[in-house]
Amino acid sequence: MSIIPFNHVMAAHCESGTLTALLNHHGLKISEPMVFGISSGIFFGYMKTPMLAFPSVITRIRPGHIRKNFAKRTGIKFVTKKFRNPDKAEKELDKLLEQNQPVAVQVDFFYLDYFPSWYRIHINVHFLTIIGKKGDNYIVSDCYHPQIAEISRSALRKGRFARGSMAPHGFMYYPVNVPHQLDFNKEVIKGIKNTAFNMLKIPLPFLGVKGIRRFADKIVEWPKYARDTEQLAHEIFKINILLEDQGTGGAGFRYIYASFLREAASILNKPELITLSKRLLDIGDGWREISLFAARMAKNRDLNNGRLREMGDMIREKADLEEVFFKELKQIIA
Repeated sequence: MSIIPFNHVMAAHCESGTLTALLNHHGLKISEPMVFGISSGIFFGYMKTPMLAFPSVITRIRPGHIRKNFAKRTGIKFVTKKFRNPDKAEKELDKLLEQNQPVAVQVDFFYLDYFPSWYRIHINVHFLTIIGKKGDNYIVSDCYHPQIAEISRSALRKGRFARGSMAPHGFMYYPVNVPHQLDFNKEVIKGIKNTAFNMLKIPLPFLGVKGIRRFADKIVEWPKYARDTEQLAHEIFKINILLEDQGTGGAGFRYIYASFLREAASILNKPELITLSKRLLDIGDGWREISLFAARMAKNRDLNNGRLREMGDMIREKADLEEVFFKELKQIIA
């Protein structure tokens, strides 16, 4: 089986990057920040439930909803499928590749053997594009990898049918009837309005700006959830990973959303959005300071209440800045 000609590019985030690459392949020229912004990808949540042994922070909407929101706002259709049987999933994938159709799949990142072993962790919501097959290996365009890569048939099958939270169940998708042009005006407005609602108006105390404030207030309680200093250090270091290393484009997606606003300013003829874009970059720099602060705390095991309160104050400041920011963004689009 031959390899489908495909423009492989790296991206800030696997879901928006994979979707962007597929849309570009089908002739729609659109940037990753524009896909992310139209889909209202930026978010915040502070989660602590009886099901979670330790508090969890989220900085993006639920996995899969970037594609769903983009489809809803643009009208572009996607064929989506899940499977119970790995053989049927593999057969369907091979059939599409024979038809020169690149296919996005959801996998557990741990099984991607083209990455070094120390880099791989179990996370079931990584997206990549399969663009061909050579012998017993599949050809992969993964926006986190610098080049087109190969993955063994067995490793891909394990990744597509891993178990656990948000298990992939062999999920695959690809777009159909993609227009070569969209004016993006209405789509951008809808995306921004929904983002402002998510950050300001969801009536739950752990989501949006309220979630950032809860994070600030509750960080001092984290020691009571840890069995020892090592676990606490590990969880504090994960703040750095969540904000910087897990495909956010930096600062918990604040930089990529700032890029979206700069593009939106031109599309909507609203230069005020350029000013807001610059402000969000500054806010993003503040989130990056928090991630570095967390990394240093964890590395040095400097985990006393005073340092946790200091971090809480830094986070609370970001909540105040983001509340003002999203209110102004909402007013500009109203």
